Amino acid sequence: MRATSVVRVLLAIQSTRVLDLEFEEDGLVVDVAPTHQIPRCCDCGRKVRSVHDQRERRWRHLDLGGIKVQLNYAIRRVRCPNCGVRVEAVPWAEAGSRFTLAAERYIAYLAQRTDRTTVTDLMRVAWRTVGDIVRRVVGRQRERDGDRLDGLRRIGIDELSYRRHHQYVTVVVDHDRAEVVWAAEGKNADTLGRFFEALGPERCAQLEAVTIDMSGAYIKAVTKASPQAKLIFDRFHVQRLAHVALDEVRREEVREASSKDKAELKKTRWALQKNPWNLHGFEREKVAAVQRVNKRLYRAYLLEETLLAVLDRRQVNVASAKLDEWLAWACRSKLAPFVKLARTIRKHRDGILAYVQTGLNNGRVEGLNGKARTITRRAYGFHSAPSLIAMLFLCCGGIRLPPVHVCPFEVH
Repeated sequence: MRATSVVRVLLAIQSTRVLDLEFEEDGLVVDVAPTHQIPRCCDCGRKVRSVHDQRERRWRHLDLGGIKVQLNYAIRRVRCPNCGVRVEAVPWAEAGSRFTLAAERYIAYLAQRTDRTTVTDLMRVAWRTVGDIVRRVVGRQRERDGDRLDGLRRIGIDELSYRRHHQYVTVVVDHDRAEVVWAAEGKNADTLGRFFEALGPERCAQLEAVTIDMSGAYIKAVTKASPQAKLIFDRFHVQRLAHVALDEVRREEVREASSKDKAELKKTRWALQKNPWNLHGFEREKVAAVQRVNKRLYRAYLLEETLLAVLDRRQVNVASAKLDEWLAWACRSKLAPFVKLARTIRKHRDGILAYVQTGLNNGRVEGLNGKARTITRRAYGFHSAPSLIAMLFLCCGGIRLPPVHVCPFEVH
């Protein structure tokens, strides 16, 4: 068997001829050509006989036994009647890329499994090149999988901070598939409005439930585009607001307490924030000390725990009555942080009770956001939103990339 035939089998690229090969200092260079004679436009795929010019180009392929492999071909630019002057389509690579499809798929698989610096060392490519390859692979995979916005019924919306100085990405997650289906830079109503524009009026009308935090911008965008969808405010966001109100009361009481009472109130922050059944002996003593020396702080503690008990209810009618009782109590409590919290909860009362009725919350979205933060740290920070969005789709968007295993005996 000739060497070119052996290399053709090892490359395992369909519709490609191996013409020659030679070893250079940095690896193996293989001269290749498409099996078809008439070039095709890379945009529309039309056969075009009119050639504008021709120049040599190299593409990085998968290594063979640790040897760097590059494909060399004198690529032609054609005068397409539809698209103008375009490069011809080649079977081994996407137009505009200097990597073969197999190499890009393998690099994207590694990026899905490990940090980007490891990928650059292993594949001997630049750090930014990995991001460009991920964007191309994600684009091809999402085009192959079809429109991920079809069939949406219950979605969660949240923002993700990816850099300092308040730079955010808005993320939309499908609750049923547990996948990121849409993301864009920004966190205002216009940003989320672009999602609903992509969704279209017909699919917007099919939305049943949307879980969000109490962001006024998100509420405005959802109610405008999909008024029939049930707005569900995240239970854990409400819970965090209660924790913040309790801590504000605690700090104020510690500032105004006598030195003897300050000693009793010391190290009470986490004891007051924990669930009662998770308190150990020392923390139970601290809560008892609060009840004994500071009635206002203990009242705030009871308000917080009572609100969480209301959110734990399973019958929405009972929860509604209990929530009204809690709102009245909070307004009479003479604790400014809880009076403010009561106003906020009254304003968003229906969305909070919708959580009790449906059991849906943004926990799944927050979980994916936690994974996204791991991705951000794994890449040692992202300098652009498109890079982060591509990695979100690659790792959290339901894209399955099996390892690149080539069986040369299946190649004809």
